[in-house]
Amino acid sequence: MKVLLVSMPDVVPVLVHEAAVHIPNLGIASIGGNIDPEHDVFLVDLIRKRRSVKKYLSKVIAKIEPDLVGLSAMAWQYDTCVRIAHLIKELRPEVKIVIGGYHATLMAEEIAASSEARWIDFMVRGEGEEVCRRLVNSLAGNDNPADIPSLSFRNNTGVFIHNPRSENLDLSTLKLPIRDKRRLTWGYHLMSSSIETLETSRGCTRSCNFCSMKNMYGRTFRTYPISRVLADIDDIYYKRKVRSIFITDDNMVLSPSRVIELCDAIIAKGYKKLKLFVQADCITMAMREDMVAKMAEAGFCSVFLGIENGSKKNLSAAGKGDIVRASKKAIENCHKYGMMVIGGLIFGFPEDDVQSIKENYEFFKEIGADASYCQIITPYPKTGMRDYLLSENLITNKTDFKKYNGLWANVRTKFLETEELQYHFWYQRQVVLGWWKPPDTMRRQGRLWISIWRFIFKPFLKLHYRRVMKKYGWEGRYKREIERLERMNTFDDLKDY
Repeated sequence: MKVLLVSMPDVVPVLVHEAAVHIPNLGIASIGGNIDPEHDVFLVDLIRKRRSVKKYLSKVIAKIEPDLVGLSAMAWQYDTCVRIAHLIKELRPEVKIVIGGYHATLMAEEIAASSEARWIDFMVRGEGEEVCRRLVNSLAGNDNPADIPSLSFRNNTGVFIHNPRSENLDLSTLKLPIRDKRRLTWGYHLMSSSIETLETSRGCTRSCNFCSMKNMYGRTFRTYPISRVLADIDDIYYKRKVRSIFITDDNMVLSPSRVIELCDAIIAKGYKKLKLFVQADCITMAMREDMVAKMAEAGFCSVFLGIENGSKKNLSAAGKGDIVRASKKAIENCHKYGMMVIGGLIFGFPEDDVQSIKENYEFFKEIGADASYCQIITPYPKTGMRDYLLSENLITNKTDFKKYNGLWANVRTKFLETEELQYHFWYQRQVVLGWWKPPDTMRRQGRLWISIWRFIFKPFLKLHYRRVMKKYGWEGRYKREIERLERMNTFDDLKDY
């Protein structure tokens, strides 16, 4: 069997420009690495082909002639996913198409009943490694789709059958992801550095009600063996010659003792110039300074912290509890050991008004994080937050999932209509946070691109926006920015599909 696995071209530039960060999709790489070796597997990350999606896929499909194409998509990428499925069916009508990822997991029944289901043959719900391995074998005549847990498939009458969900995988049984020449796209980068991805664990036991994670794994936390993580790093460090690694774990630090054990193992390996990027919760990073110190020694240079909000009322609505004090302490610990902090902020809670949006940005400025990852609360399907917002009649966009990426206001608050929320989310950031000032830790870690930002891009942009402000004012500048963002994930060569 010939298998082509594809990730979507859609991006979300909530931190930096969309061209500045292109990270390989670990999901399709892991699925591909676990398909049995008698099959030919190829990977395509369309984030590297955003300007020529149709042209590139047409060439790849003609060359490979795949029997099965797997498409991975989140909710906000699903519209593009369907267009690509349609395109592939026109290019090669006999090909089978399977979709997976968060959206297929959460919305399988709705997708099966939709008009676009005609382009889809299978759906994978939850973890994909074992399901896809068996699906490929079944298409080769060595298994039966009806016997594969977590698979949705068409029966003889064309109706989708949803097999029962499987249990979570034993991560120790998984093989390494594909990072060799079977990955047809290349050039992944974080600013000026090449970057790869790996995971050391899956799942999270926290109670945040805006997150879709529990629909994938339940409220569980599973870890890879330390030996497997080291093998993954070796593959990246020695074979790919890459020194920057983004760890995709949902919340790596849930087991501090294991983090320390892993860090000790990494330190013992003696990697030089290794840079690790991770996301973590504030509470653990605040309480375990010893863990933070060990992470820094092992090469962790940047951490994303889910701070979310400075309001106790909003934190309670998000199921986060009062983590304001923990946020401050976590940032203090990270800075003490030279780690950069990217703070995650969420706006658009039911009680938000203009003043509370401004105060949340001011709170972020006060706690001293180095960069902000700002989003508007999104009513993702099948989450507790969506149910709550529906009950309060605060969701204004219930069906256009392409806008469900954190950039767009899909809700209103008790005090702001959707357009007002969208505007003040943008405006208060410009006024309160202003131009980004790279911290000393980042200046040391990325001298080249930081210098380019400070001495070329930033002066140019300041001059550009000074002219824009003079001609259009705040509202005109906002309108131009919104128009740019709306074009960002519009792929003209797919518009007819």
